Amino acid sequence: MALPTQIEERLRALGVRAADVEEKFVRGTGPGGQKINKTSSTVWLRHGPTGVEVRCQRERSQAVNREVAWAELCAKLEARKRAAKAAVVDAREEERRRTRQKSRGQKVRMIRTKKLRAGHKAKRGRVGGDGW
Repeated sequence: MALPTQIEERLRALGVRAADVEEKFVRGTGPGGQKINKTSSTVWLRHGPTGVEVRCQRERSQAVNREVAWAELCAKLEARKRAAKAAVVDAREEERRRTRQKSRGQKVRMIRTKKLRAGHKAKRGRVGGDGW
């Protein structure tokens, strides 16, 4: 069966081949009685390279469930791709923040706190006495 053009475009944009997706039609579960137990209207999709799985049994029609399942698979793969891009950007930003020079104000505050800490330590005095 051919996929709708919207889904094919989304897959092409993601760089995913339809051949990489395993598609099964299985019997549904849950309430619905005899109809759900006899027909294989549930669609199960699994993208092999990433391991992303989608299962859909929202509608009674297998064809409608198939379209919905493919749309959900595309959405999951897109979210995964966005998360990977965001992780790269976050890592770059973290590295930039870690290695940038301190501003003049930060340096002044740092030196002030160091002097304050040195003053506290100077008040402690020396440890004296019995063989220490």
